[in-house]
Amino acid sequence: MDDHATIAGARHQITEVNGTRLHHVTAGDNGAPVLLVHGFPETWWAFRRLIPLLAASHRVHAVDLRGFGDSDVADESYSSAVAAEDLHALVEHLGLGPVHLVGQDVSGGVVFRLAATHPEDVASLTVVEAGLAGFGAEGLADVTHGGVWYIGALAAPGVPRLLLEPRARSFVGDYLYPLYGVPAAAVGPGDVAEYARTYGRPGGFSGAAGLYRGLLTEGDELRALAKNSPLRLPVTTIGTSGGGFTQATFQSVSAQEVTAVRLDGVGHYVAQEAPDRLAPLLLDAFAAAAHPDA
Repeated sequence: MDDHATIAGARHQITEVNGTRLHHVTAGDNGAPVLLVHGFPETWWAFRRLIPLLAASHRVHAVDLRGFGDSDVADESYSSAVAAEDLHALVEHLGLGPVHLVGQDVSGGVVFRLAATHPEDVASLTVVEAGLAGFGAEGLADVTHGGVWYIGALAAPGVPRLLLEPRARSFVGDYLYPLYGVPAAAVGPGDVAEYARTYGRPGGFSGAAGLYRGLLTEGDELRALAKNSPLRLPVTTIGTSGGGFTQATFQSVSAQEVTAVRLDGVGHYVAQEAPDRLAPLLLDAFAAAAHPDA
């Protein structure tokens, strides 16, 4: 892991929990703990410019989920349920809870499960541009109605290793980020190289494969979890042009009104494209959860 990218003030650690080893990065020494959970095609590096903006007043932890980044690869039993238990074990092992939990993109199912099954771990939940299986996110894979082909490819056993690992740099840098209109100023060649370093390793797409398999198969399970254990903690949703989807999804799994924020003029990968606009929204959400009557 000596060639990994880093930022000033970041402390890198590998922690063994729940039968795997998770790489996580910590910054900041004071304030309430924050746990940042990336999406795809991302790792903790997605928060490289956001972390310093939060670490001035919070203890910030950004994790590589199992099967991503410098964490151990995942096997074919990996799912959002396993990922949530990984995070619960990490929070417990480090003595962090309750944390202000932030998840984005395909980690929506992971952070929902953690908040629903281990509410003692979570002081507040902020979800950025994310959906849930069972609540419409399956449509993202429906290519006949505007969905994307690569979700099915990632979910198909053996396909990521055969087709995507050898072409990780071009798939991530030349295809995926341009597909979503991400400007080079937000994700430049050095950032692509960092993502390609770990997505291109053997099993580098194993985490994404597991989470996207779950996106296609976990609908009934998540609907049951939402019915039996709706969220009863402060929830904020942050969306861009499709922000209404994130809001509607997490309102459906919450027992109380969620706070919804829409960011105009920003693309899907908010933490990378507009960290300076995202940070104050997160800090406001954390403060509102800490002082609900203020």
